[in-house]
Amino acid sequence: MITDEQGDIGLRELQAKVDRWITTVGVRYFSPLTNMAILAEETGEVARILARTDGEQSWKPGESASLADELADVIWVVAAIANQHGVDLAEAFMNNLAKKSIRDKERHRSNPRLRSEGE
Repeated sequence: MITDEQGDIGLRELQAKVDRWITTVGVRYFSPLTNMAILAEETGEVARILARTDGEQSWKPGESASLADELADVIWVVAAIANQHGVDLAEAFMNNLAKKSIRDKERHRSNPRLRSEGE
């Protein structure tokens, strides 16, 4: 759950908050194609941070970033895209979890590349 000043919020409330902000402070939604470009940009910013914190790249002089903030940017634009297309992310997530639970019930357990070194 996501926490705001009133407590935890779920995906539906997150989508509603994004919609309220975009339609008041933000004036209107960007086009879906613009939002897709923004999603790619924000995903790249997450990748840049992980390449430096978990990968082999080093930080450039003066460079820093917040993984939490960049992940929140990704969530924001995903919610905006979902809103534009009438997608209920809570319902979509639960359907996706059910699909994965059926499809991948044994798939990962039987993958020898996922076994820990101690097994």
